[in-house]
Amino acid sequence: MNLYELSEIADKRFSHGEEIPQNIIEGVKQIVSKGGFIGMAQINPIAGNIEYNAKKIAKYIKYSCKIGLDMVVFPELALMGYPIEDTIDRHPIIVEENIKWLKGLAKITVGTTALVGFVEPRKQDAEGKKYFNSVAILKNGKIAGIVRKSLLPNYSEFNDYRYIEPSPVVGVQPTETLGVFDKDNIKENSKIFEKYGISICEDCWNNKEFFEKNLYDKDPIDELAQENPEIFINCSASPTRAKKEQLKHNMLSFIAKKYNTPIVYVNQVGAIDNSSFDGSSRVFDADGKLLARAKSFEEQFLIVNPKEKIGKIYPLTKGLDKSLNEQKVFTLEYESDLERTYKTIVQGIRDYFKKCGFKRAVLGLSGGLDSTVCAVLLADAIGKENVFGISMPSHITSKESKSDAQQLAHNLGINFTEATIRPMIDTTTECLNELFKTVENKWDGRYKTSFTPDNIQARSRAMFLWGISNEFASCIPIATSDKSELYMGYATINGDMSGGFAPIADVPKTKLFAFARWMNENREEKNAIPEAIILKKPGAELAIDPKTGKPLIAEDALMPYEFLDEIIWRVENKNEGYHDLLETKFVYEKHNTVSKEQKIEWLDKFFRRMSTALYKWSILPPSVIVESRSINKYDYRQPITSSRINYKGVEEGYIVKTLGE
Repeated sequence: MNLYELSEIADKRFSHGEEIPQNIIEGVKQIVSKGGFIGMAQINPIAGNIEYNAKKIAKYIKYSCKIGLDMVVFPELALMGYPIEDTIDRHPIIVEENIKWLKGLAKITVGTTALVGFVEPRKQDAEGKKYFNSVAILKNGKIAGIVRKSLLPNYSEFNDYRYIEPSPVVGVQPTETLGVFDKDNIKENSKIFEKYGISICEDCWNNKEFFEKNLYDKDPIDELAQENPEIFINCSASPTRAKKEQLKHNMLSFIAKKYNTPIVYVNQVGAIDNSSFDGSSRVFDADGKLLARAKSFEEQFLIVNPKEKIGKIYPLTKGLDKSLNEQKVFTLEYESDLERTYKTIVQGIRDYFKKCGFKRAVLGLSGGLDSTVCAVLLADAIGKENVFGISMPSHITSKESKSDAQQLAHNLGINFTEATIRPMIDTTTECLNELFKTVENKWDGRYKTSFTPDNIQARSRAMFLWGISNEFASCIPIATSDKSELYMGYATINGDMSGGFAPIADVPKTKLFAFARWMNENREEKNAIPEAIILKKPGAELAIDPKTGKPLIAEDALMPYEFLDEIIWRVENKNEGYHDLLETKFVYEKHNTVSKEQKIEWLDKFFRRMSTALYKWSILPPSVIVESRSINKYDYRQPITSSRINYKGVEEGYIVKTLGE
């Protein structure tokens, strides 16, 4: 067997917590005995669970020692997990513990060298933040050197600069600087590792020739290159995003080619809260050609030899592979991104449940698209036996919705029951009507059109789901709102927004339609989603449309989803404002006649409802970031009290008139 056939066997043993057979160890050892081989330990850590992470790291270090690897490389903050955020400020004891475990890992590193990411405390009287984001070089039973992160991202879901101090220098510092390193005691770079240029994640994302605009003054890779390293190594924790793969691929290739130096990039895998990491660790040779790439969305130990150009290129998921073509215009052709979306969300659900200690999920099955997609994703992520779907009809719910929900549950093999909310609605309505009479004696301003009946239904359903969660162990309810409706505030606080996790909160409605068809075609169990669910017009069935006498269709209350989703895409990806959008020829307009007055009405509705939905965004349950930009509170921040922003702007004459001469 060759190196990678042997490694596949070893990886399977690792994943099951089993010992590696001696014949496998000897087989790999013989191949790598020539030297120059590096192990890329693409691991899935748990944030803050240092013992768990240390044991996982130790397993790969011991294996590397047995087979005689020159080096084994772990992701950024592998010992602590990334992101860790303010936890280290609130609980400094875990920083102390991560140092203890780091020293323990150093003792077992004999016969190889390990690069392990950890949180490094600074001296107590140091100015600035309390910690460094560091990589320890473990060698011959000791910590042989320290590398510290210089560039700290503070955008999207990244918040490093809040709790980490940027390193004033790049490159390796001697081990005696551990815990005391500061601007005043910078020492000459250690020469023990002169052939490697080691950096941490963001440190390689600021090349002035590659990027049109740079976020930082310094380029750590360029500084490292001045020492003429034989190999660049980057320890990373870079979450997956739509269309990010192309940028990362091209950037790493550019760096390798520019400096005529191979680059080894080791990325974290797994999900921590809203961030989902795809792994896909890789190596580029000195010509900038891809030499090796680890699997996507899986833990893997990939062995490479950059100098001898030995490596294996595992295929990316179709979504990641296709995203090599950057999407510069809005399109409803989502096929190239659906597998990536599926794997990102499934991994996000699975890791959230596993790492938080949850095993089961309960959700309302309305017979609509949103809850349907959520049910399929949950069944695939945590097992169909651990999912309970509940149809909760009211006096408005159609027979078709109830039968569609039942059919979906049957097709998926999940648990299912029907529980009417009508008695709860009737009782709540009666009690509220009496209360409203009392309040009305003191207050005026009662709405002519009441939304109370709509919300009573949504919140009654949430009561059922939370009740089950409170009654049965290791169970959380699922919020089923999608991105399009969240943007418009078309979701009920303590209703359909209520839950412990929101799987599709970053997926727009038009993509969900394509997503449903993709899952029907690509899951092992084909056509689990009834066609009727995909074909029906979305609507919450909370109110009757007075014009039709039937349940209100969401698009009638909002606008066509194709139009709405293009607004969202342009706002997020192009930073287009009101006037830009007004002049834009939308994809929807190519097939539908839209008057200027209608377009103005829709745009006004979007910006008005978006600005008033900010509070809803702020209380959204944890979700998975999928798109290039999201409304997730870790990715997009805007004051709730900014709802009176004048998105249209004003003419100069108006200002003069208002303020006077």
